[in-house]
Amino acid sequence: MEIKAVRFRDGGFYSQPFVFGGEEGPDAFDASIRYRGSLQNYLIDTGDEVILVDTGLPAGTPEEVPDETSMLFTGEDVASYMDAFAALGYKPEQVTKILLTHKHGDHSGELRSFPNAKIYVNEDEMSAEELQGIDNLVPVGFTDGPYHNFPESQKIAEGIYFIRAKGHTNGNSLVVAENDGLFYMFEADVTYVDEALYENKLSVVFDDLPAARETLDRVREFVAANPTVYLGTHTPQGYENLEAKRVIDLANPPETIPVGEVTFKTRTGKYVCSVCGYVYDPAVGDESQGIAPGTPFEDLPDDWHCPRCKKPKDRFNAA
Repeated sequence: MEIKAVRFRDGGFYSQPFVFGGEEGPDAFDASIRYRGSLQNYLIDTGDEVILVDTGLPAGTPEEVPDETSMLFTGEDVASYMDAFAALGYKPEQVTKILLTHKHGDHSGELRSFPNAKIYVNEDEMSAEELQGIDNLVPVGFTDGPYHNFPESQKIAEGIYFIRAKGHTNGNSLVVAENDGLFYMFEADVTYVDEALYENKLSVVFDDLPAARETLDRVREFVAANPTVYLGTHTPQGYENLEAKRVIDLANPPETIPVGEVTFKTRTGKYVCSVCGYVYDPAVGDESQGIAPGTPFEDLPDDWHCPRCKKPKDRFNAA
């Protein structure tokens, strides 16, 4: 089995209030503290199958344009997701399965680009807007019983398990692959940065806070009991852990590497939802909420929300 990172953005950041503030509230944390950010998903080559864990942002999704007050910046484009996938030496037709951790656009953006893949989706996520019109979805009911301390799982292939992990979304899942005595945990957005895993903190993005807490507790219990390489989506620690086969040791967190210099660019007027990736374009407006074309984001009413994931205006970042 080979596991590879599909890297498509790097050089970003997440503020401490964003990644730690789910339970105590963002105001309990220091907005001047930032942790490194990136975007990558993962590929598992079993020798018999090519399996993807999530499928990146849709092609053409603009970068955010951060300022000193921004809570997050996913980073600058390294490549499109599909170009990053191709750079690993694979063709879309080779992918046999996609394990979707959850519906958000930075995880589901290129699902339609893999014509031969069965897309395994938590059954509770099937009604998501991002998944409508896709024919090759396989709803997962987690009928194989417990996996270690997780109550519900589905075996996908030899050594590869899909696990219910509700909280970040109501249909959130995680994936574990067993290889050479190690457990590779593809955790999606249970945490955004590894510092949150070590500090036992939840981010401000969740559908169900008690469920998110239960999931993080189970993840921490699992990594304490099993040699686990923790593979996140939003932090360079994800691909760094993979490259080094670095096993999580909750009692000995690694030193945090400072965020590099961030370049502030000219804004386009568009805004990107930090949760699902929806792009508000003032030239188009939002017909679903009666917003006329030509309406700047700043003039949207206070109760306007993301048409896709229903999160409020304050979850959007300038592009």
